Amino acid sequence: MTLHAFVHGRVQGVGFREACVHEARRLGLTGWVRNRLDGRVEVLAHGPPDAVAALRAWLAQGPPAARVERVDVQPAAVAEPDGKGFERRPTA
Repeated sequence: MTLHAFVHGRVQGVGFREACVHEARRLGLTGWVRNRLDGRVEVLAHGPPDAVAALRAWLAQGPPAARVERVDVQPAAVAEPDGKGFERRPTA
């Protein structure tokens, strides 16, 4: 299963990406996370449905310093992220 999500709120400058990488790796997911120039955080994650659902639930809370307003989930443009593991990508 693949999740493509955009996280809104105070999600940049609070360690969100690093915490997301840690959580996704803990769950055994592949994919990436990156900041967007408009202040959102974008996540593309792939793995077993229960692990993807757990990451989706985590995104709604984020790390302690984050203030998540909402998480928009969109259909994934690709069936599976490129590469192996879960990484932080540059801002887009």
